[in-house]
Amino acid sequence: QVQLVESGGGLVQAGGSLRLACAAFGRTFSSYAMGWFRQATGKEREFVACISQSGSRQHYADSAKGRFTISRDNAINTVYLPMNRLKPEDTDVYYCAADKILRIGGKYDYWGQGTQVTVSS
Repeated sequence: QVQLVESGGGLVQAGGSLRLACAAFGRTFSSYAMGWFRQATGKEREFVACISQSGSRQHYADSAKGRFTISRDNAINTVYLPMNRLKPEDTDVYYCAADKILRIGGKYDYWGQGTQVTVSS
């Protein structure tokens, strides 16, 4: 089992920045690829970014490219998602997820509870 706890969400004005963090508890963090997703009420969950176990490979949704950067620190079992130049349409609940396989979207084995990001215009 892997438990994931997100933090760093909040309210920010358009053009501002936030840094999301996801702390992992349980089995060896470095053996899991990590992903960030987001979901608004009534909408499907949307892939944002993912990173390989070593951190050497990252993939981004088109909406995130150039503004968001996924990274991880295996020494402290944490994955990050700094988000810059935020837009009102980035308003969502953001989730981190873990899986043994690096997936661009799709099903991940473990999920956090989510953190709310609200971008005001």
